[in-house]
Amino acid sequence: MFVRNAWYVIALSEEVTREPLKRTALGEDIVLFRKKDDSIAVLDDRCAHRAYPLSEGRIVGDNIQCGYHGFEYNCAGVCVRVPAQARIPERALVKSYPVVESHRWVWVWMGDPALAETTEVPDTHWMTDPAWDRVTHERVFECSADLIHDNLLDLTHEGFLHESTIGDEAVYENGVTVEVDGNTVSVDRWMPECHPSPLFEKATGMTRVDRWHTTVFQLPSLHVIHAGVVEVGGKREDGHLLRVLNAITPITENTAWYFYAFCRDFAVGDEAMNELLTESLGGVLTEDSDALALQQVKMECRPSNLPDVLIAQDAGVAKARRMMKQLLSAEAKAAAAVPEKVAAP
Repeated sequence: MFVRNAWYVIALSEEVTREPLKRTALGEDIVLFRKKDDSIAVLDDRCAHRAYPLSEGRIVGDNIQCGYHGFEYNCAGVCVRVPAQARIPERALVKSYPVVESHRWVWVWMGDPALAETTEVPDTHWMTDPAWDRVTHERVFECSADLIHDNLLDLTHEGFLHESTIGDEAVYENGVTVEVDGNTVSVDRWMPECHPSPLFEKATGMTRVDRWHTTVFQLPSLHVIHAGVVEVGGKREDGHLLRVLNAITPITENTAWYFYAFCRDFAVGDEAMNELLTESLGGVLTEDSDALALQQVKMECRPSNLPDVLIAQDAGVAKARRMMKQLLSAEAKAAAAVPEKVAAP
């Protein structure tokens, strides 16, 4: 159901403290907490004794203590104390997960830990670069992660769903160019000699521009939208630039975390601009969330013989869907090739 051998955002840095934080990712409940050195540990949210959630316990030094019978586990998931007896059962273990904190986001690896060591976390440096400012949001969407991926790869919906903020007819009147590089799909749309979107007109004061946005989807979890406006005939690098980060983490088959950051290289430090963007883009996310929740309901009751009708603007969607299936198939084959462990007599 999910590609597991990948980094997924699970929390904002400021959310992870010395108090246990419960999260669900890829169908598994996990607990996050900070150690005394400020690094982060992630464990399965289930005590080995009676399956009580560790997130209901407390942090003791660098260990987490179950709130039911006091079993304590270190950051590797090994039980190091059983208050009721001196002997610690060898099977008193909980799963631990690789974790990386990078540019204000906390990333977790839910698959083979050995592969995490050789896989870099995606680049989101705009989140902390002093030359850029940003506003952030975090939501739970009541739809599958796949529907969010489709939504981000086909931005023609902006001209209808978000017409009061970031969309207008220029979005759907101009086609896209799609490129594939490894596990990355890029969908580029160039919109020459047009009005900026309503929100961009407020933000920049410009009334006639060349516009663009390029969605770069790093399968299976991160979309970076490179977007902006420039005076007609200008170069992209000379315009007002945006990097819109969209980190999508499945919770269950039909729900997903949506971590969002709208980063800009203009009006840096302008709090009025931050307030405008926070409110306006929060509204955009709500529109997306509401629309995709309705879409999820209709998808679930749709007859199996009624597939999607794709058009030219869906070229990126079609390629990404095929690539996601390939990733899932490759992981399934790799898992099937691992010999089944036989318990010792």
